[in-house]
Amino acid sequence: MASRPLSHDLTREPWLPVLRADGTGDVLSLREVFAQADGLLRLVGDLPTQEFALMRLLLAILHDALDGPQNLDEWERLWKTDLPLDRINSYLDDHGDRFDLLHPRTPFLQTPTLHTAKKEISSLDKIVADVPNGAPLFTMRSRGADRLTFAEAARWLVHAQAFDTSGIKSGAVGDPRVKGGKGYPQGVAWAGTLGGVLAAGDDLRATLLLNLIAFDTKTLRIDPQNDRPAWRHDVPTAAPLEEVEAARRPHGLRDLYTWPSRRIRLHFDAEGVHGVVLAYGDALTPRNKHAHEPMTAWRRSPAQEKKLREEQIYLPREHDPARTVWRGLGALIAGRAEGGKQRDEAPVIVRPRVMDWVARLTVEGPLPPGFPLRARLIGAVYGTQQSVIDEVIDDEIQMPVVLLHKQDFELGIGAMDAVADADKAVGALGDLAADIARAAGDAPGPRQDAARTRGFAMLDGPFRDWLAGLTPEADPDEARAEWQRKVRTIIRGLGNELVAAAGDAAWQGRVVSTKDGRALWLSSTRADQIFGGRLAKILPAARPPAQPTEDQP
Repeated sequence: MASRPLSHDLTREPWLPVLRADGTGDVLSLREVFAQADGLLRLVGDLPTQEFALMRLLLAILHDALDGPQNLDEWERLWKTDLPLDRINSYLDDHGDRFDLLHPRTPFLQTPTLHTAKKEISSLDKIVADVPNGAPLFTMRSRGADRLTFAEAARWLVHAQAFDTSGIKSGAVGDPRVKGGKGYPQGVAWAGTLGGVLAAGDDLRATLLLNLIAFDTKTLRIDPQNDRPAWRHDVPTAAPLEEVEAARRPHGLRDLYTWPSRRIRLHFDAEGVHGVVLAYGDALTPRNKHAHEPMTAWRRSPAQEKKLREEQIYLPREHDPARTVWRGLGALIAGRAEGGKQRDEAPVIVRPRVMDWVARLTVEGPLPPGFPLRARLIGAVYGTQQSVIDEVIDDEIQMPVVLLHKQDFELGIGAMDAVADADKAVGALGDLAADIARAAGDAPGPRQDAARTRGFAMLDGPFRDWLAGLTPEADPDEARAEWQRKVRTIIRGLGNELVAAAGDAAWQGRVVSTKDGRALWLSSTRADQIFGGRLAKILPAARPPAQPTEDQP
């Protein structure tokens, strides 16, 4: 008798790593994750980017199982009751074949007919993003990924569709873009273009619902009639979408969260997955998708506007690994960037639409204005022509949702001004370090950079605590004054340490040239006086009554 085809039903087989409320870890199936969501803190991916991709998968399932929520009233009923497990399980029953990782005709998120002209099968290193690239230390995969369990392969499959690198891929038979048997670079997968932002709740159920945006939202274009996830589209072939169809999509969140950026076929035996064919899928340009993608901030691009001769072009605002999340707070809460020149006709920055949604939940919905929102920032930083992932960013900040309210924006503006206070104070500390170096006859750059790095590090925890402690009743001026006093205490203390460690050469000083060409006798004592004056101007609410000011040279 012929043996039955292998099967691995992701709705019933455990493959999603989770962290339980008691701190223990586990691995659950799709059905179990939804059933136990209120007892789980969050998903725990092999990488933070994997968690982001898996969260979007769960959201697509939930949106589609509910065919909604259509409006805020439907969402509020979900928030006040348990997840509708009967509808979710019925939905997973109806689409069970499409969630079978090994199905011969409809394998999960794969192209069953995918092959190259020479029938090559690639190493699993192609989809396992934590395989080191020339840096084998501190990894469990220093020798690559020869074989994966079905659970591991399913997770990396979802991740590849979301965050796969660019570079040359396998040339799939049937793909008209292939030249000489190769698929040439078409950019990273969709989520890799984003500076990912999730609204995080106290448990997985709350996180799912906070990111479950109702279809009647005014800030996103959603076509509920045509919006559907990848498993409700035809099984893909190697060929990309036709140009006319591609121009119409994505139709909504379900379409976008499961966008088939790649064509993938896993190769396996009874023991697990041992190889993969990885080719390019459907390209999705990030240009002006700010009315479609809610989980990133957007920046206006004058360079692209000039190049393409279009009035407005917005691109995803990627995370900067050199900046902690709170230093970019303006882009999160009000679509504002430090130093950005605001045009009259359109904003320079568009905040993540998921932040608009959470703000609506407190203005029109059931959440109180003081609801403590945790914004989770996740993203990938690509290197070498986007062919490798150099860094993965994972940061979080807590704040009251009232900061997002446009009709009561004073507290939010105060929070952004507090960030500016910190930036300027750290800048003054860096200038002090540079002046001390110049007084000693040393190069100022290295000392300035080191002082700035330490300054931001020392303000990181205090700012997060200050921001989380804001309440809707807080007076913006008093809150900012409190912050300025904290900044002055910390930065003045760091300045004192720099002066104390300056050394004899800096104490004796020397003649230096100012920016405007004047000669100035500069010593560590004089540098400290200038620093004190700068701090007094930057942090006026923290200025001691008798604090003198000094003109900047």
